[in-house]
Amino acid sequence: MTILNDPSQPRTFQAYTGANGGVRKSTFSKVAAVCAIVATSWIVYINLTPDDMDANLRLAPESSGSRILSDDPFSVRYDNCIVGAGLSGSVIAENYARLLGQTSLIIEKRNHIGGNCYDYIDDDTGIRVSLYGAHLFHTKHERVWEYVQKFTDWVPYEHKVLGLVNGKHVPIPVTIDTVNELFDLNIQTTEEMDEWLKNEQIIPVDKDGNPREPENSEEVALMRVGQRLYDLIFKPYTKKQWDKYPAELGPEVLSRIPVRNDHDGRYFSDPHQALPKNGYTAIFEKMLSDPKITVLTNTDFFEVRDKLQCNRLYYTGPIDTYFADLGWPKLEYRSLSFERVVQKDTPGYFQPASVVNHPQAQNMDGEEVDFTRIVEYKHLLNQTSDHTIYFIERSTDEGDPYYPVPNQENQDLFQKYKEMAEKEEGVSFVGRLANYKYFNMDDAILNALELFDEDTAGMFEKETEENAVVESE
Repeated sequence: MTILNDPSQPRTFQAYTGANGGVRKSTFSKVAAVCAIVATSWIVYINLTPDDMDANLRLAPESSGSRILSDDPFSVRYDNCIVGAGLSGSVIAENYARLLGQTSLIIEKRNHIGGNCYDYIDDDTGIRVSLYGAHLFHTKHERVWEYVQKFTDWVPYEHKVLGLVNGKHVPIPVTIDTVNELFDLNIQTTEEMDEWLKNEQIIPVDKDGNPREPENSEEVALMRVGQRLYDLIFKPYTKKQWDKYPAELGPEVLSRIPVRNDHDGRYFSDPHQALPKNGYTAIFEKMLSDPKITVLTNTDFFEVRDKLQCNRLYYTGPIDTYFADLGWPKLEYRSLSFERVVQKDTPGYFQPASVVNHPQAQNMDGEEVDFTRIVEYKHLLNQTSDHTIYFIERSTDEGDPYYPVPNQENQDLFQKYKEMAEKEEGVSFVGRLANYKYFNMDDAILNALELFDEDTAGMFEKETEENAVVESE
């Protein structure tokens, strides 16, 4: 799939239609008054601009298996309106359609489905890349693993990351090999590594000299790896990623990063680790392929909210944006920028791993390194090409919100927003932006599944009772 609504392309009306479990894209000129969809298909995904709203477009003919798009796409009442076509919103819509036969209208501000998981085939290289950074699926939750099997075949993949530190590529997270390479040691066993770490670690203590829990990410790092590794890796990388030093961030930031006492260079240790065989976008196409689900892209919820007709609303965007009319301070987020680089006539690779972190602020020549990592997608799924493509990632305050900034000030403010959210009747807040909490992909899926359980408690029993009455008659 290519990026939708490419500015270089003519403005068109785009409809995603599906039949027999498949999805295809049809593109129509806006001057057309009538757009025919074959009778065996149904409209799933419409991509409208404000001008399209006045174009009097109608899909025809109305027949078995087809659906009609009237002049006003908001004239239909839905069981659920969902803001966001990412993981959280798509899981909610898919479950309502499959398990309860309910309709959902998904409103997506971007010009594509899939949220930050969106990927596509790069035109210049033929390599599948992600538009918003590498996504590596891993989970310990059996329910999540079972759920994602419904939508694609998965290829086992255990992710390994290297970091360029003092001119050397070393495993990240820290392992025996990391320590040996950086400090010219010859540690061989877990016992030797434990002893080395013990001598490096700085345990936080209270005023009486008794050990206590770490209060920030600096104390977490010092307690786990000591001063030298903290100064080489953790401190400069955190500053680049968050524009704050670890001492300014809650302990949960660096608590997420493992430290290994063996040679295990895997970034994750979850029992299920894999990549989707046909990419992530294909997963969302299948998740949203039920005719009970309609998706509007290029549509800002706050510009159309007064037009919506739905029994319940699910909101996956930033919680402070939802309550912007209160005039409260905004929550703090970090965003990312991606510099795309195509390297022609490169049958091999640009770098030794799919992801290479660059934690230090300067390289060995004293030059500034303002980026956090480089991702080369050719490594993933053993893709082949005569060329290669990589993305240089930088952390920034501007752009789409990616990471909530976890400090006490933001947490206190979020609690105020959360109290307001709990008072919103008929509205559920779901996902990382609405919960102001960083979720891995599996966490986002589990969060949506559990919210669906909570919101639909009792519905299945009621449906069973109604069916039993009908059968008895």
